[in-house]
Amino acid sequence: MTNWLVVQHIDFEGPGSIATVAAERGVLLETRKPYLGDALPSVDEIDGLVVMGGPMGALDDAEHPHLAIERALLAEAVKRGMPVLGVCLGAQLMAAALGAEIFQGPAPEIGLGTVSLTEDGFRDPVFGPAGRLLPVFHWHGDTFTAPPGTVRLAQSADYPNQAFRAGERAYGLQFHVELDGGLRDAVTPHLPEGVKLDPTEADVVESTGRALLGRLLDRLLS
Repeated sequence: MTNWLVVQHIDFEGPGSIATVAAERGVLLETRKPYLGDALPSVDEIDGLVVMGGPMGALDDAEHPHLAIERALLAEAVKRGMPVLGVCLGAQLMAAALGAEIFQGPAPEIGLGTVSLTEDGFRDPVFGPAGRLLPVFHWHGDTFTAPPGTVRLAQSADYPNQAFRAGERAYGLQFHVELDGGLRDAVTPHLPEGVKLDPTEADVVESTGRALLGRLLDRLLS
């Protein structure tokens, strides 16, 4: 059994479909919640790392001192070539850990939408099979520059860095593709006023996202 750490930053943003595809592949996920006081293990104690989203900024160390520990953990995991997945805030933390600048985007990007793949993204074995436009769920206001030495995979009109790959086994996704039914129900009450999740569109995000996550886990486990 392969043991991966999931770092969660807020109660309603769990791993969603990531947990499903991980279980199908014999990956045991252990969730730690540092905002509730959970200690984080060292990189020597885990086989893979998943860092989820959250409402804080990636550099808000004064209010959330565990973020500095997470960035160090991400940097070391990527350096060692371990399986790593950063989602939303997790992608921002990974980007910062790899030397990128973090800053506020032009406007919050929230709700169901798409990202377009770059040419490198279309050639990527994880993203390419999804087609040029990938349906996703957005919820972010911050963004980042492309981390040095990484491959940019996806973009949107206002956010040119939506996904990147570091080496062969570390992926950062600014958006969410893990939005299964349970996660959708958990997130919906917390959405800003006026943001709705159309059930048909959300189902498409779930099905395409689960397929993408399956390819991603297969790549990370290879």
